[in-house]
Amino acid sequence: MKISDLRKGMRGVNVRGEIADVSEAREVVTRYGTTAKVATATLKDDSGSVKLTLWNEDIDRISQGSLVEISNGYTTAFRGVLQLNIGRFGKLKVLNEE
Repeated sequence: MKISDLRKGMRGVNVRGEIADVSEAREVVTRYGTTAKVATATLKDDSGSVKLTLWNEDIDRISQGSLVEISNGYTTAFRGVLQLNIGRFGKLKVLNEE
């Protein structure tokens, strides 16, 4: 699937691309009352780009220029901006890990 094919509310999204940038991680309190780290990356391919939400250990696994594959992700819109989420059942695979 290409990034340009993504629409809000999709499930079972499989996409691959390159990380264009990653925001600084910030600490948030989840709805369950626990603390977690969250960051936003920009994932791009030859068709476009999308914001990718990263949590906890996934943040440290990628950097600018990483080639990644998202399996079983889902899309949402936050403040009108389309976002790709990995979620509990999704998987982030870094394709160019050393």
